[in-house]
Amino acid sequence: MENNTTNIDKEREQKEKEELDDGKIREYGQTTLVNEQRKSKIHLLSIIGEIEGHECLPQHNKTTKYEHVLPQLAAIEDSSDIDGLLILINTVGGDVEAGLAIAEMIASLSKPTVSLVLGGSHSIGVPLAVSAQYSFIVPTATMIIHPVRMNGTVIGVSQTYDYFEKIQDRILNFVSSHSKIDKEELKSLMHNTKQLAKDVGSILIGKEAIEMGIIDEVGGIKEALNKLYQMAGRGEE
Repeated sequence: MENNTTNIDKEREQKEKEELDDGKIREYGQTTLVNEQRKSKIHLLSIIGEIEGHECLPQHNKTTKYEHVLPQLAAIEDSSDIDGLLILINTVGGDVEAGLAIAEMIASLSKPTVSLVLGGSHSIGVPLAVSAQYSFIVPTATMIIHPVRMNGTVIGVSQTYDYFEKIQDRILNFVSSHSKIDKEELKSLMHNTKQLAKDVGSILIGKEAIEMGIIDEVGGIKEALNKLYQMAGRGEE
């Protein structure tokens, strides 16, 4: 009788865990990849759509909410079960402060981290892509580097332009310090006037991001996971 009760309790716990995992995927685009053979647990974080900041975007927009991501990153750092973090990125950019907050949080983790750019990593998505210890990009993915933009009323005084310059400098410093590209070279890509038809900036496709020193390697999910297993000491060198 006790064995039956124990089995029922285990089945109930397993069902609750599966429902919780399904809920995390639906609500936050997050789950934990458990590999029994390698005896490892990799947390999967997806950064998609637009990075939402202090103001809520319309419900029909696909968004990544920083108030969801930051606590989860803290939990990953504090967990003894999680061996590493895999970040899937397909974002059009978004709120600069929120994006930088997530990027700084990822960069400060002690756990092995790998990012994979799928589709696009535009604007503030660039710091997010390089915040991991190692980065991949698929051949068709794009990265768009451009100056900081602001919606709404802008006061046309010198202090406003100084403020914009400081924000851009923070982004340039972060990206150059977490990748192989020189700050001045990155700045020239940001202010390029030859690529974007109605704006300034640069579009890098796949291996171009590696050639510029922003991303480490061209690859997909297989390569990203294998690299993470190696970094976590769960795979072959």
